Amino acid sequence: MTSSLETWGLQDLAFVTELVTSELVANAIRYAGGPVGLRLINDSALICEVSNPSQTQPRLKHARLTDEGGRGLYLVHQLTEQWGSRYTASGKTIWTVQVTGDGTE
Repeated sequence: MTSSLETWGLQDLAFVTELVTSELVANAIRYAGGPVGLRLINDSALICEVSNPSQTQPRLKHARLTDEGGRGLYLVHQLTEQWGSRYTASGKTIWTVQVTGDGTE
């Protein structure tokens, strides 16, 4: 993933992309099992897609200070321009949008 970002001249997005991707993949493995798919798309923005076989849509929640989990999607929400999910024939895809260096989407 990092090499693709470097090739595209988007190495400044590497930290956030790795954090967002690892959170989405970890959630997919934890809640949906496998197989899990990952796709990065460099268009007018950087799109990250994580697919899994579950039909359950993710829910953004605000964890309390004493909660051990529940902060992952909140981080994704804070670190990306947009995020969402869509159903597919084999489950669902969670997608995120990060603005690239030129400031456009």
